[in-house]
Amino acid sequence: MHDRIISRRALLTATAVAAAVTAVPAAAVPVSASSPRDRLRRLISRMSLEEKVGQLFVMRVYGHSATDPDQADIDANLAEIGVRTAAELIATYHVGGIIYFAWAHNTRDPHQIAALSNGIQRAGLAQDTPVPLLISTDQEHGIVARVGKPATLLPGAMALGASRSPADVREAARIAGAELAAMGINQNYAPDADVNVNPANPVIGVRSFGADPAAVAGLVAAQVRGYQSAGIATAAKHFPGHGDTQDDSHYALPTIHHTTEQWTALDAPPFRAAIEAGITSIMTAHIVVPALDPSEDPATLSHPIVTGVLRERLGYDGVVITDALTMEGVRQKYGDDRVPVLALKAGVDQLLDPPDLRVAWNAVLAAVRSGEISERRLEQSVLRVLELKERLGLFRDPFVTRRDVDRTVGTRAHLAAADRIADRTTTLLVNRDGLLPLNRHRQRNLLVVGADPASPSGTTGPPTTVLATALTELGFSATALSTGTAPTAAGIDAAVAAARGKDAVVVATYNVSATSSQLTLVGALVASGVPVVTVAIRNPYDIARLPGVGASLAAYSWTDVELRAAARVIAGRVRPKGRLPVPVQRVDDPAQVLYPIGHGLTY
Repeated sequence: MHDRIISRRALLTATAVAAAVTAVPAAAVPVSASSPRDRLRRLISRMSLEEKVGQLFVMRVYGHSATDPDQADIDANLAEIGVRTAAELIATYHVGGIIYFAWAHNTRDPHQIAALSNGIQRAGLAQDTPVPLLISTDQEHGIVARVGKPATLLPGAMALGASRSPADVREAARIAGAELAAMGINQNYAPDADVNVNPANPVIGVRSFGADPAAVAGLVAAQVRGYQSAGIATAAKHFPGHGDTQDDSHYALPTIHHTTEQWTALDAPPFRAAIEAGITSIMTAHIVVPALDPSEDPATLSHPIVTGVLRERLGYDGVVITDALTMEGVRQKYGDDRVPVLALKAGVDQLLDPPDLRVAWNAVLAAVRSGEISERRLEQSVLRVLELKERLGLFRDPFVTRRDVDRTVGTRAHLAAADRIADRTTTLLVNRDGLLPLNRHRQRNLLVVGADPASPSGTTGPPTTVLATALTELGFSATALSTGTAPTAAGIDAAVAAARGKDAVVVATYNVSATSSQLTLVGALVASGVPVVTVAIRNPYDIARLPGVGASLAAYSWTDVELRAAARVIAGRVRPKGRLPVPVQRVDDPAQVLYPIGHGLTY
């Protein structure tokens, strides 16, 4: 009954908004002017200036409900935005989009997400000029996932890069997109189109498909097509390429020192491929690329980069969205009142998550009123945003039902597909003396120690427990002991003591550095004489600092689906099939490659 009520409301409201889009006095428009673009232009002509400006903003908002969030979320909204709820946000600022975050309590469970999405769309259609919203999130999978179990969680980009299978990449995106669409999320900020050539990159790493621009380009295109087949919008990121930096643009303003020739050969191919595949939006990076813009403005605010390179040189005419404007990389050179204005002047269409919406919205409004930004330029971006909404069918029916969720999200078929795809990603880097696969009869008693980073979605892990449980289900007797990403001396002693009498120890490593006490942990376990298997649960470069281990795997993430796949490889239930999508270099001489792109052992 509940489904029927929502569907009827959806039909009635969608009919009303369609009428609003098409209604126009007969004498005002020629009969022949009936294309979607013409209809949207007529809709824009009826918008107030405030409504047009609002369409360019995509904003965070706290709460699980559009109209009745928890009091703590009301308080957070009042403090940060000056409104109580998502519905008030839309009524006040006419925002064109909402972005979901787990930490904003938007993504508790699939039915709640669907109800929140419907509430947001009802608020959008209740405005004087009814317009549906783009509802977006960062669901890259792997180490970036805002929606967790019981939704299907899939391998991330670098794991998929290790599979080298465009078909798997396309299928993973189709599943991810279908589940997001069922929950009313109609835009995913993926795929990551960065080519990760710097092992020290603190912000991209395994979010990238790899270090080979041609391979990355092919997989980016496959993922775009997978999401398109599910009927949702995508956003290739982070233009013009964030793969070669040692700084995190969340906290600093990185500089990419590639020449124009290097950028063309290394960074551009995945974005070209995304455009050729019909990408619906592209996200800018808060990075400086002097070869593309000598002014050293962040790319997000750079007219030579956004308009000159992306629009004119690459021929892209779709939606351009900024990365989050809360990030320090875009706030260091200009104030929060100038950043959104400069972004629009650079050629951007959507302004994502400004730190203070009131300041940003009023700044854009003032810039248009003063003539700094022409109303024609404003309407150009509004039209692109509305055309994307039209392409997604949001003017016809922006609503979802409980039945959509039940038929699509976290289904047995999707979960099984995720496991099959993950089985083709795990990479065996080292296997001395044929240590792997372990034999459940001769090497039954196992200890699993190591890092237990927080779940990307808040719904999986902890990694050591997941690995131990999976190995136990496969016929071993495995116990878990978390030692963390920075094991203490006492923790290391406890691990060595717990390893006595065990047939093997599995160590989950997490971005091992030269000064990391994870080195001490692994060294102490190797010195104890117990066979040691390491599983790199983030970047695959850890093996360069762990030469003494018996076997080493790269799992590329610590989410359950990838850890279970690693356990199946350790147990010999599946053969390792993954191949390194990045090179692993010597730490003391990066010019020497220990394990090249394509390396991967098997049984």
